[in-house]
Amino acid sequence: RYEPTWGSLDARPLPAWFDEAKFGIFIHWGVFSVPSFGSEWFWWYWQKEKREPYVKFMEANYPPGFSYEDFGPQFRAEFFDPNQWADILKASGAKYVVLTSKHHEGFTLWGSKYSWNWNAVDVGPKRDLVAELATSVRNRTDLHFGLYHSLFEWFNRLFLEDATNAFKTRKFPTSKSLPELYEIVTKYQPEIIWSDGDGSAPDTYWNSTGFLAWLYNDSPVRDTVVTNDRWGVGSICTHGGFYTCSDRYNPGHLLPHKWENCMTIDRRSWGYRRDARLGDYLAIEDLVKQLAETVSCGGNLLMNIGPTHDGRIAVVFEERLRQVGAWLKVNGEAIYGTKPWRAQNDTATPGVWYTFSPKEGKVNAIFLNWPVSGTLELGEPRAKLGETQVKLAGYRELLKWVALGEKGMVVALPQLTPQQLPCQWGWTLQLTDVN
Repeated sequence: RYEPTWGSLDARPLPAWFDEAKFGIFIHWGVFSVPSFGSEWFWWYWQKEKREPYVKFMEANYPPGFSYEDFGPQFRAEFFDPNQWADILKASGAKYVVLTSKHHEGFTLWGSKYSWNWNAVDVGPKRDLVAELATSVRNRTDLHFGLYHSLFEWFNRLFLEDATNAFKTRKFPTSKSLPELYEIVTKYQPEIIWSDGDGSAPDTYWNSTGFLAWLYNDSPVRDTVVTNDRWGVGSICTHGGFYTCSDRYNPGHLLPHKWENCMTIDRRSWGYRRDARLGDYLAIEDLVKQLAETVSCGGNLLMNIGPTHDGRIAVVFEERLRQVGAWLKVNGEAIYGTKPWRAQNDTATPGVWYTFSPKEGKVNAIFLNWPVSGTLELGEPRAKLGETQVKLAGYRELLKWVALGEKGMVVALPQLTPQQLPCQWGWTLQLTDVN
């Protein structure tokens, strides 16, 4: 049994499915999707920081005295079709999904008995959005279902009172945050608890170790659940299951501990923005690059989309997800279930990232640029004459190659028309019998 101490909890082995999955989808959805302007931090930027664009936006478009709470009833999710969402998630090639069950605004997407009249069953959709998505994902896909949960809430009076008392009192975690965590685990049995938002309070205030000990010992998901590292001040990148270290974390080198790169397709926001322009969205080439870099360095990629207040996954997000799925159909062997190789990227040619498939004993070289010369130089593999074989994922025939001394090789790529290429945005060479 795990003790409620970091020493004991950090010794828990990470369930194997998480490292094998490599790729998940993050979904930021809530009342902030109604103004869908600027950022999911809309309430904070408008009311607390009083940032000019937000103040002006409200003055120009809403009557005086309009409060953030007034957005609640407008979060109606009338077009939300959980089956359609599940089908898009499946088509993306992702192996897990993490839904924001509650962001820093405190609005819960399930009918929480600890969030009276500020949840999706009492206000707005009048539906349990968490339950509906969980059911569809489990019925229609093989994705693992996870939930994001914010520990603190910007404007909750109990939290503000505790903060004023320098967190010597613990009214908020005992009456709101912790009961919600136990509630979502018992009710929805998520296989990922993605914690966030420590509100500058230590983990002792949140009783994070007490909750995690219960989660690992006695909860209905104790054997499969995976957690992140955001459990109070000082715990990020140090304690918990996998490390996130910061938003959009992509170190570009191998880390000794399992980590995740959580990032957004919209460069500027996690929530949906009606004012976003095409250039604000990462292109599929950018996403493939992020995936290859992240996985080669031992990480998982958690790619975020922000649905609309009426429950749609905007077409631009759907297209990106389906494009990644199409890429993974061809190159998935270089991603799923792989381990980091002895080299992460190539020394001779930039934009080449390596992974290793332990079952097949294959080294995968993902290259992001198709060379004009028709030959690809690899500085890292040690090829063996008569033994080493080189294949292009999605192409039948073996490729010709020559060794370059002790280390390195030049591979002749097939001459293909754009229509004949196995995919359009990054390709994989599969090398067998290289030292």
